Amino acid sequence: MPFMIVVLAAALTGCGEIARLPIEAGTGANPQLPPPNRTLIPTVNIAPSKGWPEGQKPLVAQGASVSLFAAGFDHPRWLYVLPNGDVLVAETNAPSRSDMSGGIKACIAKWIKKQAGAGGSSANRITLLRDADGDGVPETRAVFLDGLNSPFGMALVGNDFYVANTDALMRFPYRAGETRISQPGNRVIDLPAGTVNYHWTKNIIASGDGTRLYVTVGSNSNVAENGMDMETGRAAIWEVDLNSGSHRVFASGLRNPNGLAWEPGSGTLWTVVNERDELGSDLVPDYLTAVTTGGFYGWPYSYYGRHLDQRVQPQRPDLVAKAIIPDYALGTHTASLGLAFSEGAGLSAQFARGVFVAQHGSWNRNPRSGYKVVFIPFDEGKPFGMPVDVLSGFVSADGDAYGRPVGVAFDRQGALLVADDSGNKVWRVTANTTH
Repeated sequence: MPFMIVVLAAALTGCGEIARLPIEAGTGANPQLPPPNRTLIPTVNIAPSKGWPEGQKPLVAQGASVSLFAAGFDHPRWLYVLPNGDVLVAETNAPSRSDMSGGIKACIAKWIKKQAGAGGSSANRITLLRDADGDGVPETRAVFLDGLNSPFGMALVGNDFYVANTDALMRFPYRAGETRISQPGNRVIDLPAGTVNYHWTKNIIASGDGTRLYVTVGSNSNVAENGMDMETGRAAIWEVDLNSGSHRVFASGLRNPNGLAWEPGSGTLWTVVNERDELGSDLVPDYLTAVTTGGFYGWPYSYYGRHLDQRVQPQRPDLVAKAIIPDYALGTHTASLGLAFSEGAGLSAQFARGVFVAQHGSWNRNPRSGYKVVFIPFDEGKPFGMPVDVLSGFVSADGDAYGRPVGVAFDRQGALLVADDSGNKVWRVTANTTH
């Protein structure tokens, strides 16, 4: 036991490993990918969650303003805006996991979750906010749905409201304008979960014609250390036929895809993906990429195309040979989650064409990365240039996290909404109209 305590203490102080490259080196269309820097104990360097001081708010980009849209949530992670302008907030947390019960890694994982403000039980509800007069302050707040199971993604198709629980895609009847769904839902399909459920969040987005849903299913491990039998159907985006209920793997080798969005010009599906840990502070960049039908993106055998991960044995050279290089790196260990294209947004001209990404913040990098919302400009349907900080200041000078951004969405007025799960708030970003 004393030995375990010493090892755990070493783990929590990061064991001396530090980034050799600036975060910008792992950002953009051509990131630098140095050799792995593996350590006996992984770097653990998370910003402890402390909450926002009274009256304080994030820093905002020049030409924009930020205000508090709503507060008093229980771990708000994902957002969805209904056609009538109602804002839905998924208040959710990870389900219990049997692999968290003991062992050094389990102790470290529990500590990380607690430090990040994610150690509690899940509220398992969706809250509705209605800002009828469009002044940026909701007048109505109601429990839209409850009794869910670690819900995350949401989508409305016609009169059917879909929720991605951690273990199932659910469908509920919806009537425009109602503030609560009281009827029980129907289980459309099961989603990979189980007693070991490493990446538990499942996001969804509907096709333009409303006939299909696309579902993100993260891996069940870091790099398949528990065997590929535990990864069936995971590290993938599924395509679900809503008429027949059948599904197929649309794209694979995506360690933990989260945000989903359609690029306005081409109609191409894009996603942000959290890449693997424990290769050092300079590897591996999270990324933003267009999703190719039938495409394979490397996990677990390789990263960023054909860069082999030697920890994974046996290898699959046949798959590595066709691994797709992502379009754009988002920096190492930034935990990029939320994704929203800006077309039609009511922000300044500098944010007119591109995508907003919420970066939840690193735990496996020294110094820390992420903990902000960034904007990546697009030209002719592709990202270019370097990200622009939209919201920052989520971490204090002393290294404590006031909050951590997750989901992003645009409200009916074109303002950017940002869910802050450890700050238990939703922020609203608008164009700065003061002169």
